[in-house]
Amino acid sequence: MSGVGRALGVALVGLNGYLVEVEADIGQTLPNFVVLGLPDSALNEARERVRSAARNSGLPLSRRKITVNLVPASLPKRGTGFDLAIAVASLAAAGDLRPPAGAVFLAELGLDGRLRPVRGVLPAVMAAVRAGRPDVVVAADNAEEAQLVPGAVVHAYDSLGHLALDLGADPAAVRLPPVDAAGPAPSPAQGPGTLSAPDLRDVAGQSEARAALEVAAAGGHHLLFVGPPGAGKTMLAERLPGILPDLDDEAAMEVTAIHSLSGDPRGARELIRRPPFENPHHTASAPAIIGGGSGVPRPGAASRAHRGVLFLDEAPEYEPRVLDSLRQPLESGELVLHRAAGAAAYPARFQLVLAANPCPCGQGAGKGLACTCTAQSKRRYFGRISGPLLDRVDIQLEVRKVTSTDFGTAGGSEQSSAVAERVREARRRQAERLGPFGLETNAQAPGRLLRGQLRLDPRATRSLERAMAAHTLTARGYDRVLRLAWSIADLGGADRPGEDEIGQALLLRQSGAAA
Repeated sequence: MSGVGRALGVALVGLNGYLVEVEADIGQTLPNFVVLGLPDSALNEARERVRSAARNSGLPLSRRKITVNLVPASLPKRGTGFDLAIAVASLAAAGDLRPPAGAVFLAELGLDGRLRPVRGVLPAVMAAVRAGRPDVVVAADNAEEAQLVPGAVVHAYDSLGHLALDLGADPAAVRLPPVDAAGPAPSPAQGPGTLSAPDLRDVAGQSEARAALEVAAAGGHHLLFVGPPGAGKTMLAERLPGILPDLDDEAAMEVTAIHSLSGDPRGARELIRRPPFENPHHTASAPAIIGGGSGVPRPGAASRAHRGVLFLDEAPEYEPRVLDSLRQPLESGELVLHRAAGAAAYPARFQLVLAANPCPCGQGAGKGLACTCTAQSKRRYFGRISGPLLDRVDIQLEVRKVTSTDFGTAGGSEQSSAVAERVREARRRQAERLGPFGLETNAQAPGRLLRGQLRLDPRATRSLERAMAAHTLTARGYDRVLRLAWSIADLGGADRPGEDEIGQALLLRQSGAAA
């Protein structure tokens, strides 16, 4: 006997990872297997998985009582990612293995001893490297994802038996699973970072909406499209990610970590460089949108859309409390979810795109001669989108109905690549201007900066003063018009917004039916 066996694992709370020391001790009493340290039900089930995996690998666990302690004991721990660390610590306590000090073990065990991939490997490996433990052992199917972390020294294995041979186990005792037991691994689907985005040239007409989409992309602004069915609102929203710039290294790591934690079935074979696009159905619950679930809450659609686009089609059909739950991340760029098992913080800095019909029947656009809705039903319909939420949406645009003439422009319109180039140049100008203040886009600029160091000539803002006096523009709306004006100026190559840019921004802010 060698006393207490030890190995390291990682507990994830949100995207934050914490090193956990797995201690195993073999007692002198009757057979038993106890796991201490706030394990969840999946982690408690590790006892049977570890026993079977060790036995089928030729390294059966001791028949005496095994006590496994997960330190720190006060930190909630969940999932199957501790299986391998528990097995290594238990076998080390029996003297069967000699694991290296400081190595981190992250894998689920199959009953035949195979190492199976787990979700959240990327943020777990990031946490291990930050804690000064770069040596990580993962399942072979998680190897490419783990290797995305700079500084990580990844050791990948396909079975506990192969790992045991490298950790000093008796080669005569070790049994390896058959090579063809599970069949060939399925090829991963194309990752979210490599999907081709729909192109703007497919949109028929809608020159005003296309211009609004470009301004939104340039400054990172939230957007509301109001128009009749078939006007192209969804098509426009789906093309917004295609004109956004690629993610830098830091943002790509954040986005990939969130999708890893979400258990994206496509797997992470490379960093996600393209902004993600999330389009939840209008029947989605609040936990599905903002995150939640039993135990430590998991990320929802708002976090999966981090650094990308969250599109809510038929926005008035969503539950009002679901829509209002987005007000916090729209302001802070972060979601903090509190549950009895603990709190988890997830980044959620996304662009919100809302699409809505002008009324329940959808025919109330323009003169609305075909509309059968009463004034009360129209107010009730749009009243499901609260004023405070709408006030946070910079661009509110009415999308007109497509005519037969517009069909001739489809395919001949400007391509997304040309628009994306202008957006990149506008973002570059913003980075030069806002970088000293720790900001990235115009949409993040606070009012004190817009009315302070970036204050415009009073003659340029006269139309805003009149709108404020007429109570058609709120104080928050005033600042948002200024942000839009700066984005329009950046797209046009102007040093500062003038009266024309302010006028265009005010029109984008107030031309929607819900404005």
